[in-house]
Amino acid sequence: MRYTAVRGLAGAALLLVTGCTAFPAQEPGEGAGGTAAIDWEPCHGQDEEGALPEDGDPEWTAALECGTLAVPLDHDDPDGETIDIALARVPASGGADRRIGSLVVNPGGPGESGVEMLAHPQFSDGVREAFDLVAFDPRGVGGSGGFACGDWDRFATAQMMVEDPTAVTDAEMERLENSARTYAQACTETVGADFLAEIGTVNVVRDLDMVRAALGDDALTYVGYSYGTYIGALYAEMFPGTTRALVLDGAVETERPNLEVARDQAEAFQATWELFVADCSAGGTCPFSGPEAADEEMTRILDRLDADPPTARGTAVDGATLLGMVGLALYDETSWTELARTLDAVAEGSEESGGLLDALYDTTYGLGGEEEDTGEGDGAGGEQEGGAYLDAEAALTAVNCADRVDPTDPGAYRDAAEAIAERTPFFGPDLVWGQLPCAYWPDTDTAPTGFAAVDAPPLVVVGTVGDPATPYAWAEELAGQLETATLVTYEGAGHTVYGYGLPCVDDPIDAYLLEERVPDAGLSCPAL
Repeated sequence: MRYTAVRGLAGAALLLVTGCTAFPAQEPGEGAGGTAAIDWEPCHGQDEEGALPEDGDPEWTAALECGTLAVPLDHDDPDGETIDIALARVPASGGADRRIGSLVVNPGGPGESGVEMLAHPQFSDGVREAFDLVAFDPRGVGGSGGFACGDWDRFATAQMMVEDPTAVTDAEMERLENSARTYAQACTETVGADFLAEIGTVNVVRDLDMVRAALGDDALTYVGYSYGTYIGALYAEMFPGTTRALVLDGAVETERPNLEVARDQAEAFQATWELFVADCSAGGTCPFSGPEAADEEMTRILDRLDADPPTARGTAVDGATLLGMVGLALYDETSWTELARTLDAVAEGSEESGGLLDALYDTTYGLGGEEEDTGEGDGAGGEQEGGAYLDAEAALTAVNCADRVDPTDPGAYRDAAEAIAERTPFFGPDLVWGQLPCAYWPDTDTAPTGFAAVDAPPLVVVGTVGDPATPYAWAEELAGQLETATLVTYEGAGHTVYGYGLPCVDDPIDAYLLEERVPDAGLSCPAL
């Protein structure tokens, strides 16, 4: 039996590669047709539908403001069709005397909602006193024209039906090709080739500069996580004159072909899995006898779940579902003790395994202990209330396919997936298969490579040595690629680290954002 993390990792995996050549610096507001203002209103009114949510920080939630900004769908046609960019803001708490300006935040993806991210408190008191915290949904995401393409679940099922990932049969390959082609065609038919052609990161960056201007900031202060690092790095290249301070945490690859990136990411997941196994084996509660036997012992756990799957929040947890949840738990090293406890309980079949699986499911899918129909338990797609199809992969796939030049020969994906499966048995091949729809994608406005943002002010790149999703080598590459960048290293594990309460990381980066004081060269912070 082969296992795949596709159920959990498809939406979390980031495979952003670019093609073309570097862009020249652009004039602020170029193609914008003038600077508009944002009409901010409370995100939560006092009516029944907009009442303040019961969970979270009441003071933060009450301060949260929402608005929209119209931007051109095609920035080369500023008077043509527009798209509304959804924004959220928490005003600076320190008053006019302490306020520096706006700090724009992007959580990553592609496909993650910045508006949703800002629903919860972010950053230190000092940063929150000095900056209006602002987040936006990039075009094609959430409130900024979010869309569904089609039946991604069918494509995910085709991946899961591959018996031996190191030797894909012709019949399995035909199934993969057909489902990927159908998905790409459905996406084009649903939103149109013109929309897909304009959804890439180049245009997200142009939107971001319009957001900056509408906020009234002369220059951009920005924190981007994961894919958000690419938005920030490209902004520094395209708009160096309106760049103030950019923090790029969990850097993505911007230069190499997508199959090379897939290999890097798969190997990073495998390396972080091995770090978890070593940590688990050295602790008191662990189902593994040691690192050498862990893969075989994990496979036995997954086999047992396939034969008799338990449930978590009403969803059957077979081997593939558990593996997807494990993959996402690798993002946060502070959760590893509880993950080890959960896997041990499942392996033993103990009475507490049900509650622990519920908690892991809640953490993975953000349900906060309440059952919710997200479709995640049955793959990346599902049914929303009212029968509307939930396609969690649409923006991720569309941006990735727009940004890069992809192979059009499906055989290239087959070769790469088989090679990766040899090295990374749990997490490898699906990171390649998830890109197969790009082989059938319409022509798009691709993003540049070879840029160094030579005219930008000092930038900060942050990398975590044990990052499963954006390998530390990518942070080293981006810091070396950007002419004015300084690299800050966290020696622990997990996906991104700034703003999580580690003083060695947070204090110097706070000083950079507040005072434009660059962290010391070579700063490396020890693991927890």
